[in-house]
Amino acid sequence: MKLAVIGANGKAGRLIVQEAIDRGHEVTAFVRDRNKLDMNVRVFEKDIQLLKSEDLMDFDVIINAMGAGTQDPILYQDATKHMIEVLLDLPKLRYLVVGGAGSLFTDATMAYALYETEQFPKAIYPTAMNMAKALELLRDSRILWTFFSPAIQFDPKGRRTGAYRLGSEWLILNQAGDSYISYLDYVIALLDEVENPQFICKRFTAVGER
Repeated sequence: MKLAVIGANGKAGRLIVQEAIDRGHEVTAFVRDRNKLDMNVRVFEKDIQLLKSEDLMDFDVIINAMGAGTQDPILYQDATKHMIEVLLDLPKLRYLVVGGAGSLFTDATMAYALYETEQFPKAIYPTAMNMAKALELLRDSRILWTFFSPAIQFDPKGRRTGAYRLGSEWLILNQAGDSYISYLDYVIALLDEVENPQFICKRFTAVGER
């Protein structure tokens, strides 16, 4: 498949690019600054909010691993609105988003999201809230979206086990009772979803073991 990875020079983006290449996909890294990317991959240099339909029309799947963090959290909403508008002209193109854990519901009753609880860290509340609103924008859209929320403990240094357990809208735990997944196992689950879609126009999550 022909894959475009937006935010390919981030922690998750780099791993997504490498996993996709290792699986034999044709990958293009979408970045704002090509000088920050040191991978041997085709590069397309453009800000996400300047992308046009013609920039994406040759791809099968778009993976958005963009990170705005706490510096500009509203960017998640702005970028989502823009991508929805662009992808309306490409109705067969899948759009997968590396989402956040904060929008997951606390349990199967789906009464409260994690970011709405008193225990949620105030420092990352704006980011989580804006990512949750971006998810709602996707739910209301007519594009082929998938939103992949990691576990609460999303470990960039964790090992690759090759195993994970999937969930949908609410928090799930691993065998040790933790909401945990390594970046490496998250990326495996993401590419598995690319190759064998189970969550078109849905959100899902995953946990792994340490």
